[in-house]
Amino acid sequence: MCGIVGYIGYREAYPILVKGLHRLEYRGYDSAGVALLKKDGELNVYKEKGKVSNLEQLVELKDTSGEVGIAHTRWATHGEPSRLNAHPHVSQNGKLALVHNGIIENYASLKTFLESKGFTFKSSTDTEVLVQLIQFIKDEYNKDLEGAVVSALRRVTGAYAIAVIDKDFPDKIVVARNSSPLVIGIGEDYKEFFFASDALPIVEYTNQMIYLNDGEVALLKLGQKVEIHNLDNEDIDPKIKEVDINLDSLEKGGYEHFMLKEIYDQPRCIADCMRGRLLPNEKRIVLSAINQHREKLLRAKRFIIVACGTSWHAGLIGKQFIEQWCQIPVEVEYASEFRYRKPVIMSGDVVIAISQSGETADTLAAFELAKHKGALCFGIVNVVGSSIARASDTGIYTHVGPEIGVASTKAFTGQVTVLTLFALALAHELGCISQVEYEKYILEMARIPEKMKEVLKADSVIKDISRTLTYARNALYMGRGFNYPVALEGALKLKEISYIHAEGYPAAEMKHGPIALVDENMPVIFVATHHQLYKKILSNIEEVKARNGRIIAVVTKGDEAVKKIAEATIEVPATLPATAPLLSVVPLQLMAYHVAVFKGLNVDQPRNLAKSVTVE
Repeated sequence: MCGIVGYIGYREAYPILVKGLHRLEYRGYDSAGVALLKKDGELNVYKEKGKVSNLEQLVELKDTSGEVGIAHTRWATHGEPSRLNAHPHVSQNGKLALVHNGIIENYASLKTFLESKGFTFKSSTDTEVLVQLIQFIKDEYNKDLEGAVVSALRRVTGAYAIAVIDKDFPDKIVVARNSSPLVIGIGEDYKEFFFASDALPIVEYTNQMIYLNDGEVALLKLGQKVEIHNLDNEDIDPKIKEVDINLDSLEKGGYEHFMLKEIYDQPRCIADCMRGRLLPNEKRIVLSAINQHREKLLRAKRFIIVACGTSWHAGLIGKQFIEQWCQIPVEVEYASEFRYRKPVIMSGDVVIAISQSGETADTLAAFELAKHKGALCFGIVNVVGSSIARASDTGIYTHVGPEIGVASTKAFTGQVTVLTLFALALAHELGCISQVEYEKYILEMARIPEKMKEVLKADSVIKDISRTLTYARNALYMGRGFNYPVALEGALKLKEISYIHAEGYPAAEMKHGPIALVDENMPVIFVATHHQLYKKILSNIEEVKARNGRIIAVVTKGDEAVKKIAEATIEVPATLPATAPLLSVVPLQLMAYHVAVFKGLNVDQPRNLAKSVTVE
């Protein structure tokens, strides 16, 4: 949610900033803006409602020169989407400009205080309050910019990642974070600095990164090393990390949308995810996370999985893996609820946080709560160096590469792959799985990337089927066993990008309410691959057919029974029950994609959504 990008150095800032904003579009936003500062202190601020392209049109004939700049994409929290409420915000004296991600929870009381001191406000945002507070402290107490920022942040309650520039000092920028991500990129010999909400906008310029931690403030001044200190003015030793991101993954590569590219990327991504971990020739799985924390994991009495959205669905599948193979109870919690209900966490628990970005605010807060209570914290994330990765005692990266489309696809299959490997490896260490079954699943996991390619070959068939869903107002998704979370994920994908109301259910629950919705206008999508409950889901399909429901089914290749009943079927290769989700989810991803395209919708940036939910 929201995105920050900034630059200070010897190049023109505007081209770097606007390119960075485009690379942050996936985060979700409703307005964009940029502040440009010249060496002589001239400050120009341009803001516009809508897309980054609208901002580019606005500044087309304006002065965009300057070697210092901050830019922002805003996802509205306080105040409607508008040019006035867009960032950057400028102090009343016109000297300071600030961009901010997050929410200042006590902004109302701070605003009242500042109004009593003669400040007036142009916008409805909490961010304008912060820049005015910094100006007040700077002037009232004769502080430099860094000191004023620190003092202001001590008075603030809430989440923030901020960047502040001062027209009186065009050779420096002050940045800070608390519960909202910010990464600093270091140029050669400290002649330039870059920063952004994540590494994607700046990785083409440098791979040397500093990830700020909560409560840290950094001074970026040309020609000198980054100075970092906390809100108690204690010096922090900067830890520079080398980031390796394939720039090709940031481009569409000939596909119409990032989402379609990422769906088609999945066979390669899953192979990358398993590389060095799944060793089919040796018939074993090697995970450093288990090797390093073997005793704690083997002694675990309970696993708690905390996640949101698509990651929560992956967690539901992981629960079945761990309980079936390891015989250890697992709870799967919405992180947003878990953190606020005083959960009972014991020192012997293992808490697994699942997040693509590693920055999901609720998941991170739940994770930190668990850590405080003595649980072993295990992170499953995609983004290296992210907040959850750094907060983890141990964990596993999914290594599926940057995911730009807001609707998650390869992140889901990467998470399910990691959970499969983890549960199998732990079960083997515990002695809870036979060697025969262990080796059977290892060999089948090795085949999954090629089987995914087979599923993708049915894209044209899926596209034709999807056309019939374009005019639906509602849809039901049904599955059982390992395929029940796949049904939830399919429903989420459809509503995320096509704006069709869809719900997923365990198929056996249909008679407990959802069947009342079934008529000739209701599409019901069954995930009905072969498993131990196949005959039961076949009966559920018959029940929908008897009520004239429109049945679309994902089935195992060669299934004739469902084909006789359904309006349309999509075949996937035969696989083991526990690996079925990695194949059965792909047609549902493609179906949602094609429905949205047929409706003329923005697939990669659906309305009101953000890729990384970094505020509550």
